[in-house]
Amino acid sequence: MTDADSPSPDVAKTGSPVVMVVAWLWVAVPFLYGLYQLAEKSSKLFE
Repeated sequence: MTDADSPSPDVAKTGSPVVMVVAWLWVAVPFLYGLYQLAEKSSKLFE
């Protein structure tokens, strides 16, 4: 086996694009909901 046949060690292997989308949504949706709640509650402090 030559160097050209083996994968480069610094290349990260990624999974399916569907898995990546689900993973991002798994993190982004609760984060954005938390930001929404923070903005809603903090705006009431300044009324």
